[in-house]
Amino acid sequence: MDAVALILTIVGAINWGSIGIFGFDIVGSLFGGQLSGFSRIIFTIVGLAGLWAITFFFKDNVLGKDKN
Repeated sequence: MDAVALILTIVGAINWGSIGIFGFDIVGSLFGGQLSGFSRIIFTIVGLAGLWAITFFFKDNVLGKDKN
């Protein structure tokens, strides 16, 4: 689950970067606009993945990497 959350969080960051730099919403353009039902589902899933990624700060072992 951690790897999926990290991948989705990166996808969200890339989308926000493209909006900030180019004014272009990749997810919205691929799935029928920002307010389409499918785009909203994608945005919600990416947002939930970002919330899940907060738990990475509280884990000793993130994505299989030990503290050693």
